[in-house]
Amino acid sequence: MTTLLISSRHTVDNQVLWRAATARDWDVVRAHGLRAPEINDSEVVIYIESPFAPSIAKSIQRVLSELPEDWLVRFPREMTHREIQLSTLGAARGLVQPTFVKLPNEKSFAAQVYASGQTLPLEFPDDMLVLLSEPVDWEVEFRCFCLDGKVMTLSPYLRNGALANESDYFCTEEEHSAVITFTETVLNESSAFTPRAVVIDVGRIRQRGWAVVEANAAWGSGIYGCDPDIVLDVLRCATIHSVDTN
Repeated sequence: MTTLLISSRHTVDNQVLWRAATARDWDVVRAHGLRAPEINDSEVVIYIESPFAPSIAKSIQRVLSELPEDWLVRFPREMTHREIQLSTLGAARGLVQPTFVKLPNEKSFAAQVYASGQTLPLEFPDDMLVLLSEPVDWEVEFRCFCLDGKVMTLSPYLRNGALANESDYFCTEEEHSAVITFTETVLNESSAFTPRAVVIDVGRIRQRGWAVVEANAAWGSGIYGCDPDIVLDVLRCATIHSVDTN
């Protein structure tokens, strides 16, 4: 049997995945805070938000796929269409121009455009790594759950700044085709440093074209309008293997 291990938090996404897993005759259990319940099944598929998921996975002798912190800055300019650099929070505090600032693989503070470095949160250490990006105008942004270099299911999540669920995640056939083509180019370009199961976000920058937004761990990513049954296939490969924690 297979068990889907989900967060103790009740969210729309884990409820949708719960139903999809139940339809497959999987067991579904919730974590208890930072603890996992006893699980007897040999296969465990984890869907829990960062930063809790890695610790919970370790407690049941599992490893989760991870992305390198410099994943985004490894791409050529023609695939990002904006200036991006990996820096530290301390260095970013010296910024004098508006800059989009985010953590590479965490969401401990808001990823957004900060008017200057003086407006960055003060409660985090100066040696924390951050991505600094030129602010751009995204026309539309898409989430793609990917496996082995292919887009398995996709969904828009923002369109001209509005949440895509307001339009029932509508996208045109032209957009759908363009997203798959571009995202699979991204996957091919990054095959040496991208996990086989991953979420890639891409979007169209006004007057610049299709570009990489970021990558996320599949085990902690929102699914938006993606097919939850297909998402489960990706999640199965994001929980990598058993490990000896002694």
